[in-house]
Parts: sequence; C-alpha cells; structure tokens
Amino acid sequence: MLYMGRLAKAAAAELAMASTEAKNATLEAMAAALEAGAEKILEANQKDLDAAEKNGRDAAFLDRLRLDADRVASMAKGLREVAALPDPVGTVIASWTRPNGLEIARVRVPLGVIGMIYESRPNVTADASALCLKAGNAVILRSGSDSFLTALVITNLLTAAIKASGLPEESVQLVPSVDRQAVGFMLGGLNGAIDVIVPRGGRGLVERVQEEARVPVFAHLEGVCHVYVDETAPLDMARDIVVNAKMRRTGICGAAETLLVAQAAAETHLTPIVDALIEAGCEVRGDPETQHTDSRVKTAMDEDWQTEYLAPIIAVKVVEGLDEAIAHIGEYGSHHTEAIVTGDEAAATAFLARVDSAIVLHNASTQFADGGEFGMGAEIGIATGRFHARGPVGVEQLTTFKYVVRGQGQTRP
Repeated sequence: MLYMGRLAKAAAAELAMASTEAKNATLEAMAAALEAGAEKILEANQKDLDAAEKNGRDAAFLDRLRLDADRVASMAKGLREVAALPDPVGTVIASWTRPNGLEIARVRVPLGVIGMIYESRPNVTADASALCLKAGNAVILRSGSDSFLTALVITNLLTAAIKASGLPEESVQLVPSVDRQAVGFMLGGLNGAIDVIVPRGGRGLVERVQEEARVPVFAHLEGVCHVYVDETAPLDMARDIVVNAKMRRTGICGAAETLLVAQAAAETHLTPIVDALIEAGCEVRGDPETQHTDSRVKTAMDEDWQTEYLAPIIAVKVVEGLDEAIAHIGEYGSHHTEAIVTGDEAAATAFLARVDSAIVLHNASTQFADGGEFGMGAEIGIATGRFHARGPVGVEQLTTFKYVVRGQGQTRP
C-alpha cells in the first residue's frame, strides 16, 4: 500500500503538468478500451453477480452491481463527456493588481492523489478514473469485494490505455486486495501520499471513513431526500415527479424517501399520488391522514421519517404548509437533495433559499441529483459537507487553487 502511494504521488506530479490535449486523448483511448473489452467486463460482472446472489444480497444491491451492454456503453460515453469538458487546471479564477504593481492571480491546480473507496458500483471505477485524470490527479481505487472482479477488469483496460497514450499507468491503481486492512491504510493517508478520501457506499462504510480518516473527506452519509407538493402544483406534474423521484431507480442516493403534501393539497393531490405510487409497486407508509385516503397505506413509525430505504418504500406525511415542510426536512433530512412541486414562484423561491441541502429543485425529480445530469460528465460522488466541495463532485471540485504573484522587483517596506 505504501509503495502504491509513492507511485501515485509520482504519477500525480506528472499529470499536473500534462497538457489538455494529452489528457483528452487518453480519455478517448480509455473509452475505446472499455468498448473493446465489453465482453470481458460483462463476464467478470456475471461472476460478481453470481457470488452476490449466493451471499443473499438484496435486489437494490444487485441493481447497483449489475452491468449490461448499455451500462458499459454508458461508462464509455461518460469518459468521452469528461474529455469534452473544459480543463479546470490552470484556469484563472480571479486576478487583480495591487497599488504597488504586484499582479496576483488565483489559479486552479490539481488536488494530488485521490483515494476512492467504494462498494458495489463497478461503474465508479471508470467514472473516478476519468474525473481524476482530467483534473490532473492520480487515483487509488479500493473496490468492495462484491464488485472486485469487475473493477479489476475495468482497471486493467483503463491502465493499458493510459500507458499506451504516454501518461503514467500508475495514474490509476486498484488495490489488489479486498482485505479491510487496506481501507485502514488509505484512511491513514499512506504516509502523506493521499490528499483526499472519497467513500461511495453504504452508511457503515461512510461512517467508518468519516470517523477514522486522517485526511479530508468528500462524502455524504445517506440520502434521505424529500419531495414537497403544495396546493398550486399541477396534479399531473406532481404525480409524475413523485413517482419518478421514488421509483425510477430506488437504490440510488437521490431517490425520494419522504413525500410531504400541504394540507391544502391533500384533498385534490394526495389520493391520486398515493394511488400512482402503489400501482407502480411502491409500499406507502403514511401518517393517519394519508392512511385514511387509501386502505393499502401502512402506518408510518417515527423511524420512517429518517430512513433511507433504497427500496420501493416511501413515507408520506400531510403538513400544514411550506414552513412545516421546511422544518420537517431540517429535522429529518440528510442535507442531500430536496424538491418542491409548486406553481407559486414565491413558495419555490422561499423553499430553494431556506432548505439547507446540497441540491434543491423546483418542479423536477430528485433523481436529477447526479453529476452527469448536471453536465459534469460524471461524478466521483455527492458531498453534503460545507467545505470545498458540495453536491456532485466533478472535475472542477477535484481541484484546489494557489496564488500566483508576479512582480517587477518589489520589496516590502
């Protein structure tokens, strides 16, 4: 592990000086390598899936683990989208000239070495590699045991393409072990080699990383996401957004887990939305008023308001109005993603301003909480902290800055 750290540090120093053209050409080569190796990727993924099913993994986990031809093609497409993004490295964020003639510029530079610790999503292997490389960073990947074979094949394809393109193949390294001790070494920073840790996985993994990491962490603990519907929301729009926010993919962190409906909208909106959710295969757990609308609604317990189900289950509550909705989100939310469905621009403006989450939406599904959907090409994760990166962590968020000062012989009196 320490040797991997030294190799990554050396690769990062070289990548920091790589031209935009060299990085983009490498990303194109990496995308082509994934397409050419799709059959090998899917063979490895099937072995991982078979093992996960044998180990009793649930449907949501298997969905995150599973690759098919379309998902492999999507990974390659994501790499090309990252290549097409502007290169953040060297961008002048701000510049000014002091009265003494000093010219000062704030310039984007790579973070250095990123430690990526993830569980079941094998596509993270490609996404993280692409984003880190574009931002001039090396990355050390530590895959979960369930996706290790798939991650290994993907990494081998990517590193062969990187080497053939002339950049250091150690720009992307996969820890060749699923031993949990490897995570501990990474959290310790590998003797200063790792600059940032990004965990991508369940609550247990993220909690361990946040508790034990000796280096900065970009992460979110969980995604308890809300949709609030008020009385001015067009019914068809509200129904479509809620069903999509919950049911499009229930196992992602941007899936809605709680629906809040304004009291003034309950008579017109609650029954049609609850019925649409149940017809779509969702279990609804509601407060007494929601239960009264449909006998199929189960009783919501206190813990339901703070649960990330990652499954076709949603908690539903009728609230007095906007203020109570915002208070509920503040008490039970995870600062990830929240949406309001309303035709009242003033209500939307208040919601977007007052809700303290990394992503807030008006009249759109929470499932848009994704770097690719934001035009970032891909994301390495979503962060809910307040420092450096918040929301989808893309290429720009994988840089920091330094001050470049130019003078003409000035000395300080």
